[in-house]
Amino acid sequence: MYCVCKEHVELAIDKFVDEYEDAPDLVNLSKTKFSAWTPPERCEWCEGPAEILVV
Repeated sequence: MYCVCKEHVELAIDKFVDEYEDAPDLVNLSKTKFSAWTPPERCEWCEGPAEILVV
């Protein structure tokens, strides 16, 4: 699972596919709320805002 900015979505998809050998689902963090989890505010690879959850 990766929380990334829009700039790093392709990188996260590539890493996900390499690791799990399956296509990920993409979740827009601004349109989705979670009851038991708070997503990080920053991208895993830069200081940009985390906008997409790759799972």
